Amino acid sequence: MRTVIQRVKHASVTIDKQVKSAIGTGYLVLLGICEEDTREDADWLIRKIIGLRVFDDEQGVMNKSIMEVGGEILVVSQFTLYASYKKGNRPSWLRAAKHDISIPLYNYFCQQLSQELGKKVGTGEFGADMKVELLNDGPVTICMDTKNKE
Repeated sequence: MRTVIQRVKHASVTIDKQVKSAIGTGYLVLLGICEEDTREDADWLIRKIIGLRVFDDEQGVMNKSIMEVGGEILVVSQFTLYASYKKGNRPSWLRAAKHDISIPLYNYFCQQLSQELGKKVGTGEFGADMKVELLNDGPVTICMDTKNKE
């Protein structure tokens, strides 16, 4: 699994001119799933996201987790995180998982993340033309890949 995690002041996802999900302070998580990914990868990633300390403490130092600031999370499926650009200029998506793998794993990820966070996690919609809007705070943007756990 690959993610781009952005600390945001607010974020939303709109589908067909209707806001599907919106959050205030927290994380916008773009999530890519490949064929080899498992629930264990999702669990590892959830622990890292929940424990990530990138919110300011009273001294202005990035030292607090999303739990400590009561933040929210919006997760948007992003198969393009597995783009291969080795040949030519048109990316290939062959490494991205097909729907039979990615949809159940995405749903598992969101459900478990919501449970760990203690509140509902906002989501996008698989296969939809989504418009994602955000105000990146910092900016703070962190990429994680479960294939690089060490």
